[in-house]
Formats: sequence, C-alpha cells, structure tokens
Amino acid sequence: MLKNVVVQMGMIFILGVTMITGCGKGVPKPPVAKKIPKADTLFGDVRVDNYYWLRDRNNPEVLDYLKAENEYALAVMKDTEGLQEKLYKEMLGRIKETDLSVPVKIDDYYYYTRTEEGKQYPIYCRKKGSLDAPEEVLLDQNKLAEGHDFCRLGVYKISPNHRFLAYSVDFAGSETYTLRIKDLQTGKLLADSIPNTYYSVEWANDNQTLFYTTLDETMRPFRLYRHRLGEQPQSDVLVFEEPDQAYYLSLAKTRSKAYLLINLNSMVTSEVWYLRANQPEGQFRVIHPRQHGMEYSVEHHGKYFFIVTNDNAKNFKVMRAPVNRPQKKYWKEFIPYDRKVKIDGVDAFKNHLVIYQRENGLKTIRIFNFANGENYRVKFPEDVYTYWAGDNPDYNTNLLRFTYTSFVTPRSVYDYNMDTRTWELKKQDEVLGGYNPDLYRSERVFATARDGTRVPISLVYRKGLKKDGKNPLYLYGYGAYGVSIDPSFSSSRLSLLDRGFVYAIAHVRGGGEMGRYWYEDGKLLKKKNTFYDFIDCAEYLIQQKFTSPEKLVISGGSAGGLLMGAVNNLRPDLFKVVLAHVPFVDVLNTMLDPTLPLTVIEYEEWGNPHQKEYYFYIKSYSPYDNVAAKKYPNMLVTAGLNDPRVSYWEPAKWVARLRDLKTDHNLLLLKTKMEAGHSGASGRYDYLKDLAFEYAFVFKCLGIKE
Repeated sequence: MLKNVVVQMGMIFILGVTMITGCGKGVPKPPVAKKIPKADTLFGDVRVDNYYWLRDRNNPEVLDYLKAENEYALAVMKDTEGLQEKLYKEMLGRIKETDLSVPVKIDDYYYYTRTEEGKQYPIYCRKKGSLDAPEEVLLDQNKLAEGHDFCRLGVYKISPNHRFLAYSVDFAGSETYTLRIKDLQTGKLLADSIPNTYYSVEWANDNQTLFYTTLDETMRPFRLYRHRLGEQPQSDVLVFEEPDQAYYLSLAKTRSKAYLLINLNSMVTSEVWYLRANQPEGQFRVIHPRQHGMEYSVEHHGKYFFIVTNDNAKNFKVMRAPVNRPQKKYWKEFIPYDRKVKIDGVDAFKNHLVIYQRENGLKTIRIFNFANGENYRVKFPEDVYTYWAGDNPDYNTNLLRFTYTSFVTPRSVYDYNMDTRTWELKKQDEVLGGYNPDLYRSERVFATARDGTRVPISLVYRKGLKKDGKNPLYLYGYGAYGVSIDPSFSSSRLSLLDRGFVYAIAHVRGGGEMGRYWYEDGKLLKKKNTFYDFIDCAEYLIQQKFTSPEKLVISGGSAGGLLMGAVNNLRPDLFKVVLAHVPFVDVLNTMLDPTLPLTVIEYEEWGNPHQKEYYFYIKSYSPYDNVAAKKYPNMLVTAGLNDPRVSYWEPAKWVARLRDLKTDHNLLLLKTKMEAGHSGASGRYDYLKDLAFEYAFVFKCLGIKE
C-alpha cells in the first residue's frame, strides 16, 4: 500500500520556482522538496520520513533540488552583494597575504611554508644549513590544485634522510586521499601512487619503507600496509587489520624516532601496538590488550614507555613501564591522579617530560626535568587564553615550541626554554590596518544551569560596551566528543566586534573544557544537558544585558550543528539568527544505519538506537524528528556534497521539513558546497568569501545598515 503512495506522491510534488515579491523584487519562491513518504517501524514506533529520497545523490532530482536551494540563497542575498564584497575586502585587508611560517629545524634542514598574495594555498619549502641558504620548493599546493575546485593535503612526511617526501591529496573533500612520493633529490614523482589512504603515514628508519592506513566502505581506517619504494602498491604487505567497526586505526612515530605505534581507539577504549622503527619487517606487539572503558596512549623515552591512562583515574594519570616489559602489570605510577586536573597527553624529550593538562577550564603545561626531578607549571600571561603544541621534532632540545593566543592576542609562536623558564617570541601574526589589543576586553563568566551546574562562558568585546540589552551577540557552541572550544584570536572576528558585537563561547557539557566528568555529563542518556546548558547560557547573557533575543545570533557546526537544531526546536523564541554549519541533525536515521561513516564507532557517544532506551531518547531530541508547526528564527544552513562525516542530506532534509512546517516568514537558506566536504572551502580566499556571506546574512537579519 505504501509503495503505491510513494509512486503517487512522487508524481505530484515539484520544485517551487514561482517568482514572488515577498522577499524582494524578483526573488524566487523558496524551493519545495517533493514528499515521498517512507515508513519505518521500530519498538512499535511508526515514523514516516517524507524526505528520505534526498539521500540518493545519484538521483538527478536531488542535485536539482540542492542547486535550486543554492540559487534561492543567492537570490535572497543579492541585495547584500555590495556588503559581502566590503566585508571580504575588510577581512582580507587585515591579513598579510605574502607571509612566512616560523622555520622548523630538523637535522641540518629548516622547513617552512610561505604564502603569496593572490594564491589560495601555501608553498612548502626548506633550506639546508642556514636560513640564508637557497630556497628549495618541495611542494607548491597552488600548482597541485590547478584544474580543481578543491584541494586539501592529508599528510606531509619527510623521510628520515630528507630525500623523499610522502604526501597525500584530496580533490573532492571526501577525506579519501591518494598518497604520492616525491624524490627531492631529482624533483620527480615516483611511480608509487596509492589510493584510498587516510591521515596516517609514517616512514621507517631505513628510508625505503613506509606504512599507511586505508579505509573500509564506511570510511573507517582499518588496515595498515607496508610499502617499499618502487614496488607496486598491489604487492604491499597487510601488516594489521582491525575488524571491530567501533575502532579506528592510526599510526604514529615516537619523537625519539625509535618506535612506530599502532593506535586503536573507540570512543571509550584504546589499545596500542609497538614496533622498532629500524626493523620495519618485524612484528608489532601489543602493550596492553583492549579493556572496555580503559583508554591509554604511549610515548617513548630512553628505557621507558610513558603511558597516559584513565585506568582508575577518570581524568587520567601518567604511568611508566620498561620498554622490554611494557605490559600493564609492570606499569608504575609517575604522575599520580588528581581529580581536578585533566591530563590530555605528554611529549618526551631527552631531558624533559612535557605534560599537557587542563585545569579550571583552561589549558596548562607542566614540565618535568629528568635530571633534577623538578616539576613545575608554565605561567601564562592572561586569564583567558589557549595554546597548542608545535611539532617539536627535535628530541634532544630543551626548547618547547607552542602557539599562544587569546581573544585579544594574535597567534604567537614561542620557543619556551624548559631549563631557564624563559619565553622567546619567534613570530606573532600581523594584523594589518592598525589593530590595537587595548581596545578590546576578554573575560570569563559563569552561568548557572537549571540543575545548579556552573557553565563557563568566554567573552570578548570592545571596551566601553554598555550592558543595556541592545548589543548584537554571536554565541558559539559545540559540546560533544569531549572536544574543547578554547578562546583564540580571529582577525575576521574584528568585523563583528568593531560593529558593536559581543562574541561568546558557551563551554557546555559534552565538551572537555572542565575535564572528563564534564564530557560524560553531556553524552549518551545525559545528552540533553548540552542543549539545556546552551539555553541557560543564552538566558544568562540576556539577563546580564549583554544582549536580547532580538539581537542574539547562535552558531555551531557538525555536532555543534546538532546543538543548533536541538535548541532551535526547544526555544526558537530565544534567538534571532541561527547559523548551522554541516549540522548533524538527522541523528536517529543516521545512527540507525551502520553502513554510514562514523555510525558504529559513535554508538558510545550517542547510544545505539537499536536498543529501545536509546532509540526513544535520541528521538526525543533529534532536530529533524522534532521540527514542528511553529515559528523559527532566521536560519542559514550549510552542507558539503562530498561530506563523509555529516552527509549532505541531513541538512537538506532538515531544511525541507522546516520549509514544510514552519509558520513564520523568517529567512531560511540552504547553501551546499557542490565541490567540497565537511570543512568547507579549501582555499583561504574562498573561505573568506563564505564568511563574508555569513556575516552579511547576520547583518541583514539584524537590520544592521552600513
């Protein structure tokens, strides 16, 4: 019976192209996706999905629909084209287009990247002996990208003897890479070309052997191969295969260059195998077999492996074991567990162990000196800041390189002397046009959630801001996977701040800002805490008169797009504008399909809806399933046709259902990148143009006139 309905319905619903004047002269009527009901029954619950057909990207009508939505978005925004161009030039004008990264010294070579004005991508270079030596261009990504709308590098690995470069490239945004090898001595590509690789590639110490991972049909890296230069990839040796769909396989090399490590990780469990890097044809051996709920990672130093683990330590501790007896029964405590400190990882150098931590919602660094046993924390200059570690390839150095930044401090590369505890600034990003950090203020406040939990909010705005409820405020959120969204500088953001915006990050549960407990209190059957925290943060900012509902813009992408969709259903009255980038909004349908990328591994994040309890819990918040006939805010939704993480059809279906049910006349735009994936445009100029479009949409909806 339903099949007949599908045929009949499929014949009568067409794309709407009638011209109307409600959104401006000559603006087309919003596209209307046809309805083809598809019914599913699970646990006695009947669900009808009218837009399931949009999953078939081989159907010409699907592409026609996406193109119609793109054309509609451009038509609606046509009156802002001048503003978009102004914003683009404004943001571009703050960037030093021809620039140079801080060189990284590896043996006798200095490696760096540089950019040139007018070119989308970096150029990868090196100099031998000194920075005054002649430049050698190793890879020009601009030339690599010629003839392609999209170009992204996956790996970039120099062989230990500096003769060969292994790099991989993706021309579609699908995150499926082809691995190539370049002989830097002759400047020619080797015949070796290996498709379907992922982000893990490592050289053995013989300079002739490299290891790489490949993907299964669900885009999961699951196999590790060994390749010898000059041999046919078809004859490469399968070294390791992970059959469990809940685990990802990745490969790393220790800073000491002594070991190759296979890392097998699910959302809550890990397992590590090791092999001496100078014995590439040897057998990997396990350090500790997987134990459900136990995570650990490994670093090497001299006679020992250092192990960061949550074994009886939810926020992790550091253990040490002899390399010839690395099994768990030989682990000895090195840094004891502290419930208030989350240990994210360690880096081992000849004389120091660097411990990357998180305390009170901020990233910190602890240094341990092997020679004298000193143990101290690095002191950072601001109250609200973040950092990320550099590559630090030199095992023998006493210098730790990291990038420091805050809401008001541009990205600054430092070499930190771990013995003298002194900082040396190597480079700070230039902000052209006379940027003065003294004009801005950053702070951290806490909102009280409905269950009494104090939720941090990071804020930045121009000094002199009046808290009168009239300020536009851009509130960003993510809240999943234990990922922390830390306050960093953005020169593009000045285009908001200088127009009176407050910019804020809600550090909601489900993220990792406040440690492992914070993460676990916002996942599985506690996922709704993420949504309630965000709403409570928004209400706090309104109560404190930073803004009002008529001036509040919210934004999130991917799992943060799920957050946008959920709060949009729960409190559409609270927001004026919603920006949902590649949003994970069709949660129930995706998690019910184990053939899709990420689904099985993410059962431990969202729950397995083939179990009744999780089915109904996910259904209760899944944005697509909870769209209702009511008023919604203005919305800009983006998608990537080649996105392997959040399929394009999730935002497409969501928008189609919103168009059918919403009762307001607010703007709803779907903008799909037809040549890109999850991360959007790959070129730096294209990225700024997309951002200018987004800002112009915000200004249009808020009625901000230039």
